[in-house]
Amino acid sequence: MGLIPYLAGVKICGQEFTSEILERIEQTAQANPEMSRRQLSRQVCAWLNWRSQRAEWQLGSCRKALARLQRRGRLNLPAPQKGFAFERGPQQQAAVHPPELGGELAELGDIQVEPVSSRYSQSHLIWRTLLQQHHPLGAPKLCGAQIRYLVRSEQYGYLGALAFSAAAWALQARDEQIGWTETARRTHLPQVVCNDRFLIAPSVQVPNLASHVLALALRRLPEDWQARYGLPPVLVETFIDPRRCDGACYRAANWIEVGQTTGRRDGTPKTVLLHPLAPQWREQLCEEPAVRLGEWPRLVHPQNWAEEEFGTVRLYDERLKQRLFVMAQDFYNRPVANIPEACGSKARTMGAYRFFQNEKINMDVILTAHTESTIERIKQHKVVLAPQDTTTLNYCTHAATEGLGPINNADNSSVGLLLHDTLAFSPAGTPLGIVDAQCWARDPVEQGKADRRKELPIEAKESIKWLRSYRKLAQMQTLCPQTMLVSIGDRESDIYELFLEAKQTMGGPQLLVRAEKSRQRQVEELEPLWGHMARQPLGGELQVHIPRRGSRPAREAVVEVRFGPVTLVPPKDTNYPPLQLWAVYLWEPDPTVAEPVEWMLLSTVAVQSFEEAKERVEWYTGRWGIEVYHRTLKSGCRIRDRQLGTADRLEACLGIDMVVAWRIYHLTMLGREVPDHPCTGFFEDVEWKALCCLITHRRRPPQQPPSMKLAVCMVGLLGGHLGRKSDGMPGTQTLWRGLQRLDTAVQMYCIFTHEELPQSWRSYPQAMHPLACGP
Repeated sequence: MGLIPYLAGVKICGQEFTSEILERIEQTAQANPEMSRRQLSRQVCAWLNWRSQRAEWQLGSCRKALARLQRRGRLNLPAPQKGFAFERGPQQQAAVHPPELGGELAELGDIQVEPVSSRYSQSHLIWRTLLQQHHPLGAPKLCGAQIRYLVRSEQYGYLGALAFSAAAWALQARDEQIGWTETARRTHLPQVVCNDRFLIAPSVQVPNLASHVLALALRRLPEDWQARYGLPPVLVETFIDPRRCDGACYRAANWIEVGQTTGRRDGTPKTVLLHPLAPQWREQLCEEPAVRLGEWPRLVHPQNWAEEEFGTVRLYDERLKQRLFVMAQDFYNRPVANIPEACGSKARTMGAYRFFQNEKINMDVILTAHTESTIERIKQHKVVLAPQDTTTLNYCTHAATEGLGPINNADNSSVGLLLHDTLAFSPAGTPLGIVDAQCWARDPVEQGKADRRKELPIEAKESIKWLRSYRKLAQMQTLCPQTMLVSIGDRESDIYELFLEAKQTMGGPQLLVRAEKSRQRQVEELEPLWGHMARQPLGGELQVHIPRRGSRPAREAVVEVRFGPVTLVPPKDTNYPPLQLWAVYLWEPDPTVAEPVEWMLLSTVAVQSFEEAKERVEWYTGRWGIEVYHRTLKSGCRIRDRQLGTADRLEACLGIDMVVAWRIYHLTMLGREVPDHPCTGFFEDVEWKALCCLITHRRRPPQQPPSMKLAVCMVGLLGGHLGRKSDGMPGTQTLWRGLQRLDTAVQMYCIFTHEELPQSWRSYPQAMHPLACGP
């Protein structure tokens, strides 16, 4: 099905090892053969800034990772030096003779559970000897984090031993009992501890002693574990072999049986028992970690645009990653096609449906990776505009789809989803990528909530979407300190809480909002904002392009511009402080216009001259780019035709479609912004060659690739663009139709020229193609 494993780097022990790091490690080891594995691990940890929760170097995990890399053939390291006594010879044993005891628990006196301080201490020899001589499995080789305990009576000496270590990586019975996601499991697994060994010497036959010792050990385990590893455990697990014991002492100590293992290690399923160490243990373990942009390592050498955009996707299964890369390419190659037609084969189609049915897949997972690629493009600009807007996705023909809701029409007969997204644009209008996307379905039960909106806090309203998008943009601002990000909103975003959020976020993005006149904003001394700005001196006149909307044609409006600082008065019945902002007032004095322009722009950016006021107006008019994007998304990518059964699957598919729509729009603007650049930055070699041959009707492509402008125009011709001087550059609608035809042209070009078809374009395995019928 065309899924090729990506071998440029490898992820082991939670750390990404790129090809450059692997080469650097091997060169260092070969240049310093006397360097120990510990010294090499310290050097590697410094390169990767690999630290634990206590900010200490992860030396143990690094040595383990180096050993695995060598076993896989990714590294060629010298043999490790064995410098410790326990590595060179047989283990020593101490003289330990547990007493023969019976009777009652109270007769033993004070029972203590003492930690073993070091593996080189005398207490460790006693611990090992007890387990080696009296436990059926002997002394364990503990892995990862670990703590050992000795059980001692003041009157009778050592009675037993315990061992705790890192929990099992994946355990179905435990994971189902907790109910955490894969991301939460990988984040909070260090807070789960495994009880590897528990021994009360066979000669000690005292009722209730075992459960008493377990209670004592678990009472002190959280404090000891946190002191050693800096993270308190909240859950303990253990495994009981039913052939040897029934685990009565664990049940008496309030451990919970949750199921059995599969028994893959020795063929015998083990009983799984859990014991919580915190009252809210399940909530703590299921808490999803905050997604911090820029932390996930990027692919060093992406094979195509899909790997470049989605290379940092938070998916731990490499097969899911490759499936995402292939589907993104398929959807882009055939943007107006349905899923089976876009995938091109039954195998790929079934793989796509299984992908969307996977619980690990959602829109946030897909778009977060694209957002991190967007950050890299944002860093190349001094100013980036980030308009946010809401659009409705009508799925009224999908009556059987679960999870849809009303989408705010008059008779409430249509159902679908609402999408609120934020896009990043350069000042020239080129879309740089998707910053944030929120998708939801309205609950029919909550219909009419708008009538009591004044009684509800901002968190209970849909208006919170504006603040969430601004906060997401604020995260990106910290990663792009040299770029000024400007959040832009229309009149619906005229919310006092949004201005307050922008003013209180230190070093955050700037804000530019068109005010809603009906809100009756007031400035100092309770003067109406609109009347106050109308009395300001005229700064100058400006020509503004008003785009077409519905039956209203596009036109050029000449407006008067006034600007100045204002102090907004907070709404009544709130404790909000007044806010210092800047206002730009635009008014069209032409009495012949039916709907004259009258805008009030409020911004956190200073406006002290007519040129700065003109720039703020240009910023706001750049907001119309997101409306073009929404039209591309809904008409070009045909998202309303997706039929996936549930709203969750539609949202996951929407994540890919949104990136495809951005890429089409990005291609449209690149032909205008960088017309003379070669098209190889956007088109693969076989793509521009097939495009040139198809347009020029020649068998051989040109020696040099065409410019970006020429390539975009040729794709536009395939989509129906006439290419006349008065027509201008092709738009998104003609481009997505042209890309559909280019897909077929590329495949035919490769067939007739015997060039290798790019893997992402292969629809059918050759041997299974329906026309590949041999004799």
